[in-house]
Amino acid sequence: MSDNDNSIIFTDAMSGSTSAGLTGPGSQPAEVDGAELDILQLPSGMDTYDAPLLPEPEAVTHLQPAVARLNQLQRLMRNYSVEGNNIQIDLSDMDAHNKDLVDQVCGEGEVSILFGSHQEHRIQESVLAGIWRIQTLASNGQIVNDRLEVGPIPAMVKQVSFTGAQASINADLDNLPPGVLNAPSLVAEINEKIETFQTTGEEHTINLTLLPQTEEDLGFLANCLGQGKCTVLSRGYGNCRVTSTNTQNVWWVQYFNSQDKNILNSLEISTVPEVACAAAEDISDSTTRLYEILEIYQ
Repeated sequence: MSDNDNSIIFTDAMSGSTSAGLTGPGSQPAEVDGAELDILQLPSGMDTYDAPLLPEPEAVTHLQPAVARLNQLQRLMRNYSVEGNNIQIDLSDMDAHNKDLVDQVCGEGEVSILFGSHQEHRIQESVLAGIWRIQTLASNGQIVNDRLEVGPIPAMVKQVSFTGAQASINADLDNLPPGVLNAPSLVAEINEKIETFQTTGEEHTINLTLLPQTEEDLGFLANCLGQGKCTVLSRGYGNCRVTSTNTQNVWWVQYFNSQDKNILNSLEISTVPEVACAAAEDISDSTTRLYEILEIYQ
């Protein structure tokens, strides 16, 4: 064998013959019972930032309201801190042409937020992380408020998600449905961690994927926690669904692979799970990118 030959050689101890060893899918002998190894597919296809294609400066001379609001946004973002209040820029008074320019600059990012089934609010993160487009709709579908908001998560998510939610789980653990085995201990843990979070701010995550939960356990937990008002959908790396429950500060966080198979299922006790929020460094990057985008119109 030459020094440049990188194949792995196995020797048959019985016959002394040699063969190149190969590994990977299809390289192993089939099981006697015909079963095949089913490898769980991880998320793929991560989105990346692409600068928007914008009209030439001479084509937007009549769109100064949009240019002015975007410049105002960029100036405010220079001094923004995630510890402070979110920045809000009202777009409600602009005409459709000016809003079209804002749409082109901001684009549509990977995170959207839904509130209940009434669709009173339409919330979409832009391609610039931490810049959110928020529209409030009347019952007839007409937009009555339209704004840009800068922050890790729109303020509305913190303000509305747990309005009217129960303070803790109140379940009859002495009369459990058939098949419920491990959920009662989790109910006690959740209630304890809710109290801890509200007292100290300490967040807590329960990874249900790693725990021996039956379908009945998960159904019981879902019923105990109740259905919340807010769902955050992220498709940045695979798909992530973050849903508020009807129990204070308890979120259901689920990850799905490209085959829409649940690969991580957890409960998180926090104000808003970090996975749903734009990071401070991402917002800083967005400030720089917005400045670069708007340079053409200066």
